[in-house]
Amino acid sequence: MQSLHSTIPRAGHRAFWLREVAGDAPDAPRLIGDQRADVAIVGGGYVGLWTAIELKLRDRAVDVALLEADICGSGASGRNGGFAMTWWSKIALLVPFLGEQEALRLARASVAGIDDIGELLADHGADCDLRRGGWIWAASHRSQLGAWESTLAACRRLGVAPFEPLDAEQVKRRAGSRVLVGGVFDRDTARVQPAKLVRALRRIAIALGVRVHEHSPMIALDRSRPAQLATPDGTLTVERVVLAHNVWAAGMPEFRRTIAAISSDMVVTEPIPDRLAAIGWTGEECISDSQMTVHYYRTTADGRVAFGKGGGTVAFSGRVGAGFDRSRRRAEETARNFRRLCPALADVPIAEDWSGAIDRSVTGLPLIGRTGGLPHVFHAVGWSANAVGPARVGAQFIASLVLDADDEWRRSPLVDLPAQRFPPEPIRFLGAKLVRAGVVRREHAELAGRRPDPLSRLLAAQAPSGMIPRA
Repeated sequence: MQSLHSTIPRAGHRAFWLREVAGDAPDAPRLIGDQRADVAIVGGGYVGLWTAIELKLRDRAVDVALLEADICGSGASGRNGGFAMTWWSKIALLVPFLGEQEALRLARASVAGIDDIGELLADHGADCDLRRGGWIWAASHRSQLGAWESTLAACRRLGVAPFEPLDAEQVKRRAGSRVLVGGVFDRDTARVQPAKLVRALRRIAIALGVRVHEHSPMIALDRSRPAQLATPDGTLTVERVVLAHNVWAAGMPEFRRTIAAISSDMVVTEPIPDRLAAIGWTGEECISDSQMTVHYYRTTADGRVAFGKGGGTVAFSGRVGAGFDRSRRRAEETARNFRRLCPALADVPIAEDWSGAIDRSVTGLPLIGRTGGLPHVFHAVGWSANAVGPARVGAQFIASLVLDADDEWRRSPLVDLPAQRFPPEPIRFLGAKLVRAGVVRREHAELAGRRPDPLSRLLAAQAPSGMIPRA
């Protein structure tokens, strides 16, 4: 049985979103003693919970047990910006790997997945502040103009038009920022309170008969058949295993070279609904710019602004430390960027800050398939900051694999797609630090109206498409 101690999250600081729903339900019981199930799911975030729900919706007789190291939503699912996006922004990546028809099918499925969020929660009397206000993919500097052109060109070739061009004044008016200089609009994206969503999925999974065990980290995995998962207080013997613990999988040998752990940092203001109304920022759009170290932001149901910045730091060999929970230095930098992009609100107090770890693949596409080629161990990891909505799609892939369904999900070329690999450590870590430094210097020079130096341009050009989020 292989020890996996390095993959155990040790969360300290709770994100604002999760503290806003604190006390919504008692913690689920730990896994104690020797137990059995048909399927074990590792990870109590969006991917794990949606997979558990999908399995139960397809076959109520399947005995599903879910192991969560902390509480459901303590990881990225309770710390993100709450952008339930589609895969239209990834269409130019999907086509070369999957072909035009499958790329179109998955992009459309990602739109339907956002519909599913609203419908499932409504059916169970749950709520996550879902607002389908769309997404503005913006430029915060003229050097970013046209960052979306390859995506729009791919859409034109496919005969679809999910994006609406916006001129500078439209973007400024709708995104609460006089700094933005242009952009495009995706009407299908929704805004959610991310912790409310994950906790609603938890309640629904339990109601459907899923056995949820919180405070039960997987510390070892025996991949024989039946498989055994060890936790500090017990063992779980199962026929099939689903690895859905995302960034925490980066410490496992199968994923050490294929996903990287990257930080993202957020701040949230005090409630300012009157100020937002005064500047005309009354829509419900999600907004991100086109920097490689992306800025992303939105308003909340109670009139706050939640603002984030991606690409803060990289973990060595997938080891996520305390700095991925919270960083004062990065929080101050994120707050400065909020005030620069939203100068009309520069005097508004910051109420809270937090950080989070995100799993990133080289391409920016998720890794879905059979772990190590085994027929009974499956994974869905590497979501690259784009799982809030598409986790619903990922769950359909994994459910079809687990149940051995003969359908379009199991037959999709995305299943077991050969993963591109990062360099080995310490080359990856040192290289990522150098590349990020070059990206930051290039972006600072562009904001100051200077031409970036050749070394910064060269280093920034080495950033893989999946390393730093677009949104």
